[in-house]
Amino acid sequence: MALPELTDEQRKAALEKAAESRRARAELREQLKSGKMSISQVLAKSDDPIVSRMKVSMLIESLPGYGKAKAAKIMEELQISSSRRVKGLGTRQREQLVERLSK
Repeated sequence: MALPELTDEQRKAALEKAAESRRARAELREQLKSGKMSISQVLAKSDDPIVSRMKVSMLIESLPGYGKAKAAKIMEELQISSSRRVKGLGTRQREQLVERLSK
């Protein structure tokens, strides 16, 4: 499938939209890291496009005290694919994630 040809204006608008999404995700990650927001609060906002498109591994790594290794271990234990995004989590997976990370 060929990519559509974009005008310069369309390309610029798409780049601005992508940059805004990255800024919003970075802000969300910072709120998690600082403790201003909990994992359950983030998962409750899963209908938000910024949250729904975030990878679960990135979400876990944003928590204080969690890095790539711990995030991978938790995801393996809860049987969550490494490519899974927040939007794709099932109800049971969400509950297990909150229970595991709220300790």
